[in-house]
Amino acid sequence: MENFAFPYLKTLNKFNFHSHLQHHGLSLSREQLTTLQVNLGKLCNQACHHCHVNAGPNRTEQMTRQTADRVLTILENSLSITTLDITGGAPELNPHFRYLTEEAHRLQRHIMDRCNLTVILENGQETLADFLAAHHVEIVASLPCYLSENVDKQRGDGVFDKSIRALQKLNDGGYGKPGSGRVLNLVYNPTGNALPPPQPSLEAEYKKQLKTLFDIEFNNLFTITNMPISRFAQQLKRNGQLDSYITLLIQAFNPSTIENVMCRNLVSVDWQGNLFDCDFNQMLEVPVPGEQRTLWDIDSIDDYQEHRIATGTHCFGCVAGSGSSCGGALV
Repeated sequence: MENFAFPYLKTLNKFNFHSHLQHHGLSLSREQLTTLQVNLGKLCNQACHHCHVNAGPNRTEQMTRQTADRVLTILENSLSITTLDITGGAPELNPHFRYLTEEAHRLQRHIMDRCNLTVILENGQETLADFLAAHHVEIVASLPCYLSENVDKQRGDGVFDKSIRALQKLNDGGYGKPGSGRVLNLVYNPTGNALPPPQPSLEAEYKKQLKTLFDIEFNNLFTITNMPISRFAQQLKRNGQLDSYITLLIQAFNPSTIENVMCRNLVSVDWQGNLFDCDFNQMLEVPVPGEQRTLWDIDSIDDYQEHRIATGTHCFGCVAGSGSSCGGALV
């Protein structure tokens, strides 16, 4: 399904993702849903250049307690959903983040928190690291490089030093330490208009550098392609690089990634309770096909029967090179 125009780009609308899959004898449809990804809002203590959410300190969109309760109702009723993946913005800044985490833990779901690290050092978040550990939350933390210059260029002055301090605090609490059971994953995304390097070799280099320089340990590195959405798309357009970046993604199409794309097993929920096929479709406001489009249209994810997936030109970003998803490389 491809029923919308890709923003900022008119010259390449002829590149239809669905048609491209058909040309390669491939198809994309939903399988059993195992992950409910919930965006708690766009408020963030950072304003990163690559952010596809366009999050920042001045955003006011925040999930209400009523919607959080509906998320929990759906989660409790959904036997197939084993993972609650919480994102933002900085999801920890939502006043209902801890409530949602506590209740999901009570429901014995695996919980992931997509954390920007520096939020751990914000006023009022002094107990956040201990809270996450107490509820066995897996942390997926953004750190686009082990060099301060690259991180600060993408995320703002001083972000690297704060991120290192936050990682050291998490390590002190057992996160990333062998045998602790407290999982700390890092996320790399390129600082420019290029694909990520191979994930295994970059992970080895990250572990070597962070251990040597800062005595920091972590479990896994996820490499994620920058999606040509929102701020990053606008930056590419200003630099006259948008068309060439989209062309790069299309030329790097890797058919072997299709079986592992996240939209096969994940449903994304925005701060208002609307359903989307992925977080990227959510930010482009591309609704799921069919009539079941909000949490109030279903009683559980198990009842969600729509097997079609809405696609667009941006989907080439997930299947370029080694592939890219919320869990890093796909092949």
